[in-house]
Amino acid sequence: MNQYFAWDDRLGISLPTLYQDWELYSEEVRTFIVTQWEIIRGTIPDRVFAFERIINVKQAQLFEEEDFELSCTINSDIAELASRINDLHIWYRTNQEVENKRHS
Repeated sequence: MNQYFAWDDRLGISLPTLYQDWELYSEEVRTFIVTQWEIIRGTIPDRVFAFERIINVKQAQLFEEEDFELSCTINSDIAELASRINDLHIWYRTNQEVENKRHS
């Protein structure tokens, strides 16, 4: 996206990638970052909804599945999707002054 955000395949959004303390960025850069983050942040509810739809499909599959190992795989997939939703909720609550977080 740009030098202040990086695409996260797991969550399906760009996340802040700040390499210095927030106060060291100019006011212009901080305004840009906050504006971009608010645009990205606005897409998070749609991402959560998309993951919830996939979970619903997988739960229906799990209900019908009789093979134990396949059930475990489906259950693991559901857990991973739920983890993504949790991470998206955390990012959604990140305040406008984007925190200096580095995710790998």
